[in-house]
Amino acid sequence: MAPEYWVIAQETHHEIRIERSRFIGHATLTASEEEAKAFIGAIRRQYADATHNCYAYRVGLGTAAITYYHDHGEPTGTAGKPILNAILQANLFHTTVVVTRYFGGKKLGVRGLIDAYHQTAAETLAKAGRSPWVEGCAWELTLPYANWQNIQNLISRHKGKVLNCSYAENVHCRVWLPSDSQLPVTEALSQMEQVVFKPER
Repeated sequence: MAPEYWVIAQETHHEIRIERSRFIGHATLTASEEEAKAFIGAIRRQYADATHNCYAYRVGLGTAAITYYHDHGEPTGTAGKPILNAILQANLFHTTVVVTRYFGGKKLGVRGLIDAYHQTAAETLAKAGRSPWVEGCAWELTLPYANWQNIQNLISRHKGKVLNCSYAENVHCRVWLPSDSQLPVTEALSQMEQVVFKPER
């Protein structure tokens, strides 16, 4: 029997406060380093005014998995590595976590920083939940609001996941679809008006 790998069940964010500092964790499914870097970049732009945006990811499966972490200005080893350790301890693959910090005016010290970043990452991952990894790929969708509920139902019915969304004039989102669901889902999408979709590169 092939080994079973775990990924997060849903993208999520989670915030805690420690000694007046705000720590905001974001976790998402990323099947490649390119997806991980794109997610990290999006969070850093969203929280450009933050004191730090530290991160770690583990992409790939089994012994072929690639891990990386970055402290983004925190003392070496106090932020990125504790975030990565939370991913490893949860035994998750294809996972990226970014922890944003707004400094509250009181220094936490090395041990305090390690604990704070690990706690934020671990609680964020616990909130996201776990599900078994199934082969598939991410797709990008742009659609009118009127179609959004029907598309959410379609994706859920075929065991897919909505990874993240932005809302402006239209809905733009990333979804993940199992390999055996891509044909029926894309055929259904092609019948809907004003829905643009393509596999993520």
